[in-house]
Amino acid sequence: SDKIPFFDGFVVGEDYLKKEILKLTDWHTEDLFESEEDDMIVANFSRVFCDPERFSDDEQEVMSKVGMGVLYEKGDDGTDIRLVNKSLREKILNEYYHPHHSLLSASVNRQLSHRGEAVIIDCHSYPSVPFIRDLSQTPNRPDFNIGIDSFHTPNELKEKSIQFFRDKGFSLGIDQPYSGTIVPMEHYKKNKEVKSIMLEINRGLYLVPGTNQKSDNYFQIKEVVKEFIELIRD
Repeated sequence: SDKIPFFDGFVVGEDYLKKEILKLTDWHTEDLFESEEDDMIVANFSRVFCDPERFSDDEQEVMSKVGMGVLYEKGDDGTDIRLVNKSLREKILNEYYHPHHSLLSASVNRQLSHRGEAVIIDCHSYPSVPFIRDLSQTPNRPDFNIGIDSFHTPNELKEKSIQFFRDKGFSLGIDQPYSGTIVPMEHYKKNKEVKSIMLEINRGLYLVPGTNQKSDNYFQIKEVVKEFIELIRD
């Protein structure tokens, strides 16, 4: 999402914030990954406001070292964008972060109850050129990237994904430029029946450069993603 629910703590102007949201948002992923046959857990708030993909504990979150933990206090260029005190942190975590993760956990637990296993596809996009604060500054980013976890991503899931994109003629990164995949904390490193793989799409494949507008290739890429989801489901 590109929505900021409230602006408490922010110390930058509207123009700066709009540019940061344009840069950092995973545009149109709620549509690109749409699947009527699966549960979709979609954040309805911007990652600039609260990033549900980060650990809530800054001690566990590597990006907190550059001011971009679960609650961003710096922009990608290092500008101070928000002052976060204890009460603001607790409010956002309790009203946005934890409810989002509760939805994910509930969905996973329903699947475990009904099927004995649950499979998560962690859905994202990334820019063709690295962010300033990205841990990986490697240029020439691949078309797609899968993120894996040694405990929660079965080798079969990894190999089928590699073969799928190879057959489609796309380049594929493995944990490059981004690594790992989301798992509810109650199952993290505990339950191998909770399986997870991250799929990230290079925005150059489906956006007009420098904008959040869909390019002519958008629907072709959406069809590729649909086939990938069906492969994982099958």
